[in-house]
Amino acid sequence: MKASTLSLAAIAVLASQSVMAAELELKLTNLTQGIHFTPILITAHNNEEHLFEVAMPASTALQTMAEGGNLDPLVAQATAAGSDMAANPAGGLLAPTTSTMTTLMTTDGNDYLSVTAMLLPTNDGFVGLDSWKIPTEAGTYTVYLNGYDAGTEANDELVVAGSGAPGTPGIPAAPGGNAGTGGAGLTSTESNTNVHIHAGNLGDDDLSAGASDLSNTVHRWLNPVAKLTVTVK
Repeated sequence: MKASTLSLAAIAVLASQSVMAAELELKLTNLTQGIHFTPILITAHNNEEHLFEVAMPASTALQTMAEGGNLDPLVAQATAAGSDMAANPAGGLLAPTTSTMTTLMTTDGNDYLSVTAMLLPTNDGFVGLDSWKIPTEAGTYTVYLNGYDAGTEANDELVVAGSGAPGTPGIPAAPGGNAGTGGAGLTSTESNTNVHIHAGNLGDDDLSAGASDLSNTVHRWLNPVAKLTVTVK
């Protein structure tokens, strides 16, 4: 009887673990008019892991992504934490108004979903979702994502080739090809050095001089910047 009881208990444990795992279908839509997302990282993780935290200093891994779009340090961090992930589901940049889809199998204990990608053209802006609790009930859920500022670089709004390295001022690229040159720079300081809601690009209407290299009719944006549709199987 004891062996039978133990056997039943083991089966019950295995059954509960299988229930905890989930298959997710994910669709991420870029809601902006003129901002591209760099390669996207989506992770399912435990309640102690974060890709970023609002009101806290950015990690070096987050800074590397937010200033230059490089996911490698965040992927390494997520791998070390045992997170489940979908890296670069769009196969490159996600253009304005377009969507990408992927599936993600989560394992027991990885009950929280996070998303991040750099916003281009910005200095250190990124689209983000931090630790959204994955529903246990099957169904389709919608989450709107804000744009955040990593707080690691001044938002000078100057497009400077080679500036994607952490600590190098400037916007590394304007993928739409609709930015200017010759700007004087909006600012050289960042007063809030923690991760915070991004104020958005200001831009101006002079793409050969002025204060900014960005266009105030193309590169302006407001939150939310993305829509995430999650289908729990």
